[in-house]
Amino acid sequence: MTTDTNTGTGAGAGPGTDTGTTPVRTPVRARERTPERRRPVRAVPLGPRSLAALALVSAVGVVAFGWPFLAPPASRLSAHAEDAPWLFAGLLVLLVAVVTATISESGLGPKAVAMLGVLAATGAALRPIGAGTAGIEPMFFLLVLSGRVLGPGFGFVLGSVTMFASALLTGGVGPWMPFQMLAMGWFTMGAGLLPGQGRLRGRGELLLLAGYGFLAAFAYGTIMNLAGWPFMGTLASNIAFDPHAAVPANLARFAAYCLATSMGWDLGRAICTVVLTLALGPAVLRALRRATRRAAFETAVTFDAPGA
Repeated sequence: MTTDTNTGTGAGAGPGTDTGTTPVRTPVRARERTPERRRPVRAVPLGPRSLAALALVSAVGVVAFGWPFLAPPASRLSAHAEDAPWLFAGLLVLLVAVVTATISESGLGPKAVAMLGVLAATGAALRPIGAGTAGIEPMFFLLVLSGRVLGPGFGFVLGSVTMFASALLTGGVGPWMPFQMLAMGWFTMGAGLLPGQGRLRGRGELLLLAGYGFLAAFAYGTIMNLAGWPFMGTLASNIAFDPHAAVPANLARFAAYCLATSMGWDLGRAICTVVLTLALGPAVLRALRRATRRAAFETAVTFDAPGA
């Protein structure tokens, strides 16, 4: 008499042998149940040329904003303190245009252009809502969230284009506009460089974005103060830029200028950005991420020939 063990593991249990046993499911390993890390979306991939153009325009921007502290009192640049902001403004217009064209050439496809147009128009429409009212500028929170979702390359272009469009909409065209475009490009690009792009979600991400928006709102105001401070001349002798003074003296004047002219405005902008980020951030982030998934920026757009 033979015994049927019903194990199906013996030498005689071939592929077609019916052992009469119920197949046992192999337990899923813990690492297989762990959700796969999300790969961050890059609406505009930054190549070597784009990175070089960004580095160049950022270096020139640092000089354009900080020349009062970089040029020695005896330099010719300090002797032309009234003309330097105009020269730098014209130079920045060309450089921002060059870096935008370079980024566009590297991968700004039709879907990214459509997304750029929608977000830039929305940001430009939001800017006049709080213009002239204690720094209430809801445009900033939208740019922070957009830069976070769409990446630093798209963020730089979005910040510059939004500021340009809003200047045309509000009539704020002047020598300060190129400085605003560059500063807003940095502001939005910085949101795309924040850590945890593929794994940080929920409350932790909102707190990170709110903290960045709070600090960046003050940084933006301080940078823009540097652009307008040399224009003062002798209108306010105690806080105006003195081309013949040493760097420590001008730093003290600049700090007093910021406290006297823009601290309240920057605080209002920072608080508004934090409140809107915490209140509307979850819904806006979900909408932006859903739109980027459906857009599939990394998939090339192809057109079939007629009759194909």
